[in-house]
Order: sequence, then C-alpha cells, then structure tokens
Amino acid sequence: MKPPPFGYHDPATLEEALGLLARLDNAKLLAGGQSLMPMLNFRLVAPDHIIDLNRVGGLAGIAFEGDRLTIGAMTRQREIECDAEIARRLPLLNEALLNVGHRQTRNRGTLGGSLCHLDPAAELPCVAAACDGVLTIAGRDGRRDVAFADFPLSYMTPAIGEDEILEQVKFPLWPAGHGSAFVEFARRHGDFAIVAVAALLLVDAGMRIVRASLTLAGLGPAPLRMRAVERHLVGRTVSFGLFREAAEMCRQTEANGDVHAPADYRRHLAAVLSRRALELAHHRARPVAEPSEAVA
Repeated sequence: MKPPPFGYHDPATLEEALGLLARLDNAKLLAGGQSLMPMLNFRLVAPDHIIDLNRVGGLAGIAFEGDRLTIGAMTRQREIECDAEIARRLPLLNEALLNVGHRQTRNRGTLGGSLCHLDPAAELPCVAAACDGVLTIAGRDGRRDVAFADFPLSYMTPAIGEDEILEQVKFPLWPAGHGSAFVEFARRHGDFAIVAVAALLLVDAGMRIVRASLTLAGLGPAPLRMRAVERHLVGRTVSFGLFREAAEMCRQTEANGDVHAPADYRRHLAAVLSRRALELAHHRARPVAEPSEAVA
C-alpha cells in the first residue's frame, strides 16, 4: 500500500503552519499520524499537501492552573498516560488512555489528533465530552475557544476551519474526592470500542449524589452526554436500584448499527456498561464534607 503523491511541508512555528494552510489548497495536517497514515495508504484521503506539525513549538505540554488542566494538542498520548499528576487529579483521562490502541500507537498519537479525527468510538473524545473540555483553536485572525459539546458537527467532522489549527485543550477539574470510571467493550483490546462509557460522580457524607456526568460513545456520530440521566441521579441517595434505573434510561438511547454490531446490541451494551461505570465510579468516590462547595 502506498499513499497518493503529495507535497510535504515542515513548518517550525504556528504562524508558519497557519500561513501554509491559508495558502495551500487541499492540505492536511499531520500530528501523530496514527489515523492519517493508514487513511493515506488505503487511498481514503488524497491531499495535495501534508503539513507536518511535529516541529512546531508551543503545541505540546501539560500544565495545571488551579482547578484546570491544560494540555497542548501535540502532546503524545503516552506522555499524558504516564503523568502522575493527571492520574491523581483526572484519573478518568488516564484510565481511558489505557484503552487507546497499543503502547506503540500511543507513543506517537496525540491528544489533538484524536479529537480532530473525531472517530465516534474513540476514547479521548468521550472523555472530552464527559469533562466539558474546551478547545482553543488558532487561526490567522486570532484564537477562539470552543466547548467540546459544540465541536462535533457530524460524523468525523469537527467545528474547525480549513485554515485553523487546534492549539490546546482545557479540562475543568472535578473536586478532590470524586469518583470516575471508563469502561468499554471492544472485540479485542486496542480496537475501537463497540460502546464506551465515561462516568464521574461526586457524593456527600450521606451518600447523596451532588454531581454526575455520564457519556456514551459508539452509539452515534459523536459522544453523547446523558444529561437526562445526570439530572435523574443528582440529589438522589446512591443505591443499586438507582444505578439500574440510570442504565435502563441509557438502553432507550438511539443507536446506529453496522458490520461490527447491530443497534439493539449497542443499546444493550449501553445499559450494561453504564451501570458498571456508575457503580465503579461510586466505589472510587470519597464522600465530600460540604456539598455546596462541591457544586460550586
């Protein structure tokens, strides 16, 4: 398998890369290449130009600022996976990364590349949706922030212009003591998930849920935040019956069928995995003393 012919460009600065995007027709950005290179070799895409971002400075890095984690778009997935502070303060991201491909692909794959590729079954978009991530997108006219909820426009189509580059992703951090879980079902470890679920819970000393987040991936063209389920959980006392109710609500979600699984099977997985994720997130949560502080 060989890719179609293309012109190769190797900018050293963000401004240079943006200039190339503005000047060149039918150009594609190369980040980690774990999705783009197979697509080129299979002739699924045929760009006239490839703009390699790997020498562009300032697009990689991990920084904590108060209750926010900022990760550069070109940060390797393996670096994120091995960061001890991320494992402590945003364990959902760390757990999800263990399901992304294999170590070899995570060595090259980037956070921004996965988010912009926007595969509906990918783990990192699911986490970005669950955590209310905010994406900073750079263009020649400046920068703009886009909530991840507004980022997917349709199947594998992000809300980013042809002359724009994803610069960084900001993750609002949940309070200490929250519990989280990422569970998925795939045919083989490292494959894209048939269905994946990301759950976060914050509970008080009386085992009352004061904050909840539940996101499903693999059912449709983009990760789906289960807002109605979250509202059903908040304010209720934790019980297995409550999590069963939440799981049955997830079973009613619309789902697409394909060669990997029919829609009914995906809905069944949504129910089973959401219950597992919620139970595991509750098991990992430490009750907070002041619910009012947690909600704020």
